[in-house]
Amino acid sequence: MAEGERGTVSWQAVAPPVAVAVLVATWERDLPPALLAVVGVVLAAAVLASVHHAEVVAHRVGEPFGSLVLAVAVTVIEVGLIVVLMTAGGPGAPSLARDTVFAAVMITCNGILGLSLLLGALRHRLVVFNAEGTGAALATIATLAVLCLVLPTFTTALPGPEYSPAQLAFAALASLALYVAFVVTQTVRHRDFFLPVHADGPPIDADEHADPPGDRRTVVSLVQLLVALVAVVGLAKVVSPAIEGAVAALGFPPSFVGVVIALLVLLPETLAAANAARGNRIQVSLNLALGSGMASIGLTIPAIAVAMVWLEGPLLLGLGPVQVVLLAITVVVAALTVAPGRATRLQGTVHLVLLAAFLFLAANP
Repeated sequence: MAEGERGTVSWQAVAPPVAVAVLVATWERDLPPALLAVVGVVLAAAVLASVHHAEVVAHRVGEPFGSLVLAVAVTVIEVGLIVVLMTAGGPGAPSLARDTVFAAVMITCNGILGLSLLLGALRHRLVVFNAEGTGAALATIATLAVLCLVLPTFTTALPGPEYSPAQLAFAALASLALYVAFVVTQTVRHRDFFLPVHADGPPIDADEHADPPGDRRTVVSLVQLLVALVAVVGLAKVVSPAIEGAVAALGFPPSFVGVVIALLVLLPETLAAANAARGNRIQVSLNLALGSGMASIGLTIPAIAVAMVWLEGPLLLGLGPVQVVLLAITVVVAALTVAPGRATRLQGTVHLVLLAAFLFLAANP
């Protein structure tokens, strides 16, 4: 196991093997509520640990491959949770991918972004960021969201808010192409657009002098990452009936399961973005927020499209009228927030109110 700087074993090193042990002990067993709660806590810890180890590997391999490692790790978790719950059936299975991806977009573009701006402004009064790179990320997310979540509502090849196989293939390929183009832009061609800025100076690379981890630590983190990903997907299957049962017991619609998945997957990014915002590294927070939202569409939809080759049933991707309105106002407000390259606590509050509206309407449609 990886050790800390003072020889102590970190919880991130312990979480993956513990999660696997819990998975073996609970697989295909009928568990009481108390044990299911314990499994849920272990699942959350495994998600956090997997993203931590992905970040270690990403730092070691450098850009542009580092961003891809982290994005792929998060996408594996998200796709694994979606596929596990879709194969389990249930009333919300056909629309689970849509509900999860849309929730991820709303959480990243309103929740993480708004929280970052609010925390930064409360501590530093006015926060500044690079409008060129942030605007490019927002434009890519808006295009992906319309292509994958809005257009299926209006196409006529199939009845209902779903793409035909040919349309789904096109949307998947276009989404993947957009994501790859953005990664190349961010990490190779125009990297300076995504570096932190100060009010009176050029972009500053905050990680320029950070020492990458050694080979031994990188290999250990890679192994622990793979172990954690296996544990996350397996534990998701164990607790999936409990998640759906809890949502039903609260009186929420089945679509709220997608919100739960998105909240769980985006928890590590939320914590990292909040810490960066408190340290006045707003550009890092915005890169995390918008990058996570982009990966949730640009990588998840293609992966789900491939999974539909063997998954049964329809794949409902089109949003309803309320969701389309929420997405539209989110894009407009985010564009107005990003354009000046600086923000106050007001902009952060506006985005958090939009997130609250989304969560309320998701629970009470």
